[in-house]
Amino acid sequence: MNVVAALHGTHDVRLETRELPSLGEREVLVKVLTVGVCGSDVHYYEHGRIGSFVVERPLVLGHEVCGVVVDRGSRAAKHAIGQRVAVEPGVPCGQCAECRSGRYNLCSDVRFFATPPIDGAFARYVAAHEDFAFALPGTLSDDAGALLEPLSVAIWACWKGGVRLGDRVLVTGAGPIGNLAAQTALAAGATTVAVADVNVERLQRAAEIGSTQTIDLNCSGVEGQFDVLLECTGSESLTRDAILTLRPAGAAVLVGMGPGLEARIPLAAMQAHEITLTGTFRYANTFAVAIALAAAGRVELDRMVDARFPLEQVDRALAATRENPALLKVIVDVAEEEQPERSDRRGPD
Repeated sequence: MNVVAALHGTHDVRLETRELPSLGEREVLVKVLTVGVCGSDVHYYEHGRIGSFVVERPLVLGHEVCGVVVDRGSRAAKHAIGQRVAVEPGVPCGQCAECRSGRYNLCSDVRFFATPPIDGAFARYVAAHEDFAFALPGTLSDDAGALLEPLSVAIWACWKGGVRLGDRVLVTGAGPIGNLAAQTALAAGATTVAVADVNVERLQRAAEIGSTQTIDLNCSGVEGQFDVLLECTGSESLTRDAILTLRPAGAAVLVGMGPGLEARIPLAAMQAHEITLTGTFRYANTFAVAIALAAAGRVELDRMVDARFPLEQVDRALAATRENPALLKVIVDVAEEEQPERSDRRGPD
């Protein structure tokens, strides 16, 4: 049997016992070890919806997943039983124009963990397509395996912004994504990485991981001249001011904008200086790079973890950053109580 923590409504998480996930022929059964708490999980917990995605029936949250393969579908042969894996939480259709052109993050039929009506990973076991489960080296912790998912968001943002050697990068927002965006920009060769926020404790964390400058927005606005903006807050006024710091031919990448958000931007200045403005939506083909960066020590994932809770206390994990805004990353430890019964779904060893 499978124990899950299901969201029934705002601030209403209940432990439930369900059947083990059934496996498709190329799927693996993953015993979940750790799950990172994402801002989207918190938003569903607090509001019951994100834009048009509404929790209309009990929903299992959690999509930043590390676990170990314990069973396999009849044609799944990519991972051995006992292999520790990070799970990319979105599986696209593979057939649409976006998928076939490599932009599978834009697939309209993607099945993404913890996005209604697809259940996520605050559970003892989840099923995952073998192509979206990535073997982890022994040098990476379980926590690091879970945090490869938000690291992928940061990698995609840097790719979209074309961050390269010698660039001057401004990151607005020092939360988990902003912190990882700053680390990734440094790993990509940026020589200046300035991080701006109102949260002084998070700015200190950004300085500790190597950001060359922090900007306390309680005291001043964003200043300087930058090649790339990685906007991770979704603040309209801050986005406008940050775009105005870009040099001619600079690039602004919108990472933190939420669904339905509309903003005024300085179009005249952007046209006069040929500023490139682009959005981002999740990521594509990033997990292998994320694993390599983390394994090489180019980004620090374990130092981001500030608090952890067992599966039985998912509600506390979801409320933790509201109660203490200085926290950077919260982890849910998913302890297994018993092994599932093995089935004939297993493929050849």
